[in-house]
Amino acid sequence: TGRLFVKAMLRSATSSTLQAAGRAFGRAVAARRGCQRSFSTTPVTRSDKLDYLDNMRNIGISAHIDSGKTTLTERILYYTGRIKEIHEVRGKDGVGAKMDSMDLEREKGITIQSAATFCAWKDHPINIIDTPGHVDFTIEVERALRVLDGAVLVLCAVGGVQSQTNTVDRQMKRYGVPRIAFINKMDRGGSNPWRIVEQLREKLFLNAAAIQVPIGMEDTLEGMVDLVAMKAITFSGEKGEILTVGEVPEGMKKEVDAKRAEMIERLGEVDDEIGELFLADETPTEKQLQDAIRRQTLALKFVPVMMGSAYKNRGVQLLLDGVLNYLPNPKEVVNKALDLAKDEEEVITATDPTEPLVALAFKLQESQFGQLTYLRIYQGTIRKSEMVYHVMSGKKVKVPRLVRMHSDDMEDVEDAKAGEIVALFGIDCATGDTFTDGKTKLSMTSMHVPEPVMSLSLAPAQTSNLDKFSKALNRFMREDPTFRVGFDKETKQTLVSGMGELHLQIYVERIKREYGVECVTGPPRVNYRETITKKADFDYQHKKQTGGQGQFGRVIGYLEPTETIMDAPEFQNDMIGNIITPSWLAAINKGFEESCENGPLTEHPMSGLRFVLVDGASHQVDSSELAFKLAARGAVRQAMEKSGGVVLEPTMAVEIICPEEFQGTVVGGINKRKGMIDSSETQHGYVTVSAVVPLANMFGYSTELRSCTQGKGEFTMEYKTHSPVMPQQQAELIAQFAEEKAAKLKAK
Repeated sequence: TGRLFVKAMLRSATSSTLQAAGRAFGRAVAARRGCQRSFSTTPVTRSDKLDYLDNMRNIGISAHIDSGKTTLTERILYYTGRIKEIHEVRGKDGVGAKMDSMDLEREKGITIQSAATFCAWKDHPINIIDTPGHVDFTIEVERALRVLDGAVLVLCAVGGVQSQTNTVDRQMKRYGVPRIAFINKMDRGGSNPWRIVEQLREKLFLNAAAIQVPIGMEDTLEGMVDLVAMKAITFSGEKGEILTVGEVPEGMKKEVDAKRAEMIERLGEVDDEIGELFLADETPTEKQLQDAIRRQTLALKFVPVMMGSAYKNRGVQLLLDGVLNYLPNPKEVVNKALDLAKDEEEVITATDPTEPLVALAFKLQESQFGQLTYLRIYQGTIRKSEMVYHVMSGKKVKVPRLVRMHSDDMEDVEDAKAGEIVALFGIDCATGDTFTDGKTKLSMTSMHVPEPVMSLSLAPAQTSNLDKFSKALNRFMREDPTFRVGFDKETKQTLVSGMGELHLQIYVERIKREYGVECVTGPPRVNYRETITKKADFDYQHKKQTGGQGQFGRVIGYLEPTETIMDAPEFQNDMIGNIITPSWLAAINKGFEESCENGPLTEHPMSGLRFVLVDGASHQVDSSELAFKLAARGAVRQAMEKSGGVVLEPTMAVEIICPEEFQGTVVGGINKRKGMIDSSETQHGYVTVSAVVPLANMFGYSTELRSCTQGKGEFTMEYKTHSPVMPQQQAELIAQFAEEKAAKLKAK
């Protein structure tokens, strides 16, 4: 017992420290966003006649691009009887997977919009949202995880933890969503599930352990050994629909025992009951293990790892059992809302259909019947033809039609209760709005919306299509919070901003297909920022005499950098007494905010700075809001000249996968684009290169990569942060901006 205790302590001093840090990070991010949730870890008591909430599961399927999420969802729908035939994402029959309902999705073989469906497995209703894997459509994952109770994190058995896996992991931690990890594509050459489990621990800081061992590997994959029940399950039949349960094969017993001991040890580190049994050298029962896995999965302290091959129809039914056994039902999730009647006091919603209604609109979509609004019902019941209260506008609206979604198909329902996900027509609202029945003034906490990283100018090729063009942009802005539309007053151009080249290309293509409007696009524009590097004092007096009432305002203080360069600009009043009349303080703040919208170097927005007001002066007659607003703007200009302002550019975390023989060419190409190589890992003849590259240098890279790798290379990138540009590049950007400004003035 003493030896086992020492062993457990040594383990907890290494891996557990990192895992605890990862969990703490997730809780800290969630708390900061106001979206933290917690879970009841009491085992579910099951009986013959269950309440619908005990049975229900709301899950999302998320992963890096091309890990097999949509293929997995297609199998789930087939085995649960929702569809009669299996169709592949890029199938030869041209039908495509059920969840990829858009023509663009079927053509490109990728998921662009999250799609909702529902099915039932062993009398348990399951709402499923299949999400995109491409980082450009990350908002779809964000809003899905905001409303779901649990998730399946899909990983490729060869690729493992990749760039978008990290993003999805951060999103799951932000919203406190428990997950099962599913290692897919076990039929592929070079698959290694144990390497993937290790990556989950080392790269994502998760306390993960396999609860299955594969029987065979690659093209000999036959089934799995369940480490909880210690039974072997093999799959047969044309579509893997026949499951045969038997004893553990003799030749696998040594490996199975070792993996089961590892699972129990990992579980014992976080679960008291299993930990005591482990230290006493006793073997836990199947029920004890199952209850402990469920407890600690819900507590976000353990991640059970399952495996299989969706494409080869292996392991999907066992994953569905895992969803029922280890992921929470709606009653086990503690969701928080803000009570607007009590100064936004935080309250816990009751997952009870008899309580007053609280529902969140988490996704909008245009359809032939008008705007389709996806709702998660947190409390109460919503009924067709009844009135609901739109919290944001304060208006009461009627529910004309209520439907349950099955990808792009709809099934009409009369009502929907707490815990369910449905959609309704005919209500004008925005993503993140809350609906109630008027008996309560609760509003659900908001979801995190990432900032766009690039822009381009967009205009219809024919001015006669301007009306349709405007309708398209308005619709897409309502549907996608990361798609922004602006107007450049100087160039008179419409600017669209998004999460990357593919994101904007897809919308340009959708405007053409869905509205029949050909568009002309300008060159991509990078969303630079400006900031300061050191503290700088200001003492600025705005004085103007015009014969009548003049203008007078004086502000004294300093600008200083905030903790991080991407913090929103802050205004701080450190004056003692009322040297400046309090009514002018709002004008000073407004002048500062307006200055931050257009920085002095390149007229890009400023971030990461704080305006601290310590003194000033006002005049009894000549002081006004305008005078102090202009004084604040002059103070910012004065301080920026002293502080040495810098231009910030968005940098991207880039991951390139290509055959090993092209490694030198790929690394050379990244160096030419002023990228910094983070790591390089070779596995089964392929190399994975991770780098950080300025976004401005990544335009056109997909063409270059295809050319230099004979079409065998692929890459993904996601926004990492904004970083200061090199002094030479900054001088070039400032000169380029001055030239463009002069050209615009000349054209006028």
